[in-house]
Amino acid sequence: METIIILLVLLVAAWLAYRFIFQVPSLLHTPLMSAMNALSGIAVIGALALLAGEPQGLYRILAGVAVILATINVVGGFGVTEKMLRMFQRKETQEDSAGRERVPWT
Repeated sequence: METIIILLVLLVAAWLAYRFIFQVPSLLHTPLMSAMNALSGIAVIGALALLAGEPQGLYRILAGVAVILATINVVGGFGVTEKMLRMFQRKETQEDSAGRERVPWT
């Protein structure tokens, strides 16, 4: 019975997360992604704590999968955030042959 309740909570949480993400305007996706990275970090810590308590059977497998998936999410989130931040960095200026400052397009 306990396993059914846990799976039901997982399904409801996944459905709510799906509905929540698609209701967010595109302007807010970057701050939301930062919050999701923080939540995934908490999930990694929680799953590692569960694994440290030597769970049995299905709980061990679910905790291992949670560690793997949440870690992928954190690493991928940091990669995407880094790429987005590079898009907004000011590129170094260069001088043309007349001594005027120009900003490269690439």
